[in-house]
Amino acid sequence: MASPTSPSGADVPPVLPSIPLAPETARPADGKSIGALVTDVTTQLSNLVRAEVELAKAEVTAEVRKGVTGSVFFTVAGAIGLFSLFYFFFALAELLSLWFLRWVAFAIVFVLMVLVAALVGFLGYRKVRKIRKPERTIESLRESADMLQHLGRSDGPPELDAPSSASAR
Repeated sequence: MASPTSPSGADVPPVLPSIPLAPETARPADGKSIGALVTDVTTQLSNLVRAEVELAKAEVTAEVRKGVTGSVFFTVAGAIGLFSLFYFFFALAELLSLWFLRWVAFAIVFVLMVLVAALVGFLGYRKVRKIRKPERTIESLRESADMLQHLGRSDGPPELDAPSSASAR
């Protein structure tokens, strides 16, 4: 495997098994049995599939790495933003202390923060309360299980249009 970065520092995917772009030279079948020809085809097909899987894995790995790096930057930015809110609320309390007693100004900021937290928590609760179980997926899985149960029986496949019901055992 090659290193994942080039000397210039740019991301370069690792070396993968290559897929030939030109057709292989046709070998005469002189005396090869059908089994040997099938073995050759199977080997070449297996190599092709492996090369495609390796290429897909390399591409997905590179994209996931970019996504993780981006999410780390977003996480750091969010943490800095949250920590800076402390200074914002402190400055707001100091500003209010110009008109009110200092402890009253800080109490007002505290109550404001509690009210905003309660509002956001209530909105989150309403969203979570609307979550329902995946009815269509459950029904599809039941139909698949019924189909697999009836697969080995001699009475034929079950009707797809019939309502699903528990099978008698």
